[in-house]
Amino acid sequence: MKIELTKGRFLPNEALELLTQLVHTKIRFLEMKISSSSSEEEIKMRENRIKELQRGLYEAKKHAESSKGLDLNVVIEY
Repeated sequence: MKIELTKGRFLPNEALELLTQLVHTKIRFLEMKISSSSSEEEIKMRENRIKELQRGLYEAKKHAESSKGLDLNVVIEY
């Protein structure tokens, strides 16, 4: 199944705002799952996913800053 959450061209600050909100929502979801997890393996997996999301958001911020005001083409799929 593929759900197109958003697709379009955005100014860098708009794209970054959208991505930041999505990543923060996903992180909150994973943190809730960690709170209710019973297995150490599940907790580690979710903690690693949070770190991946944070790294990805950092990279996206660097990319948006280097775009020099050009529109960014954003496709976010689930």
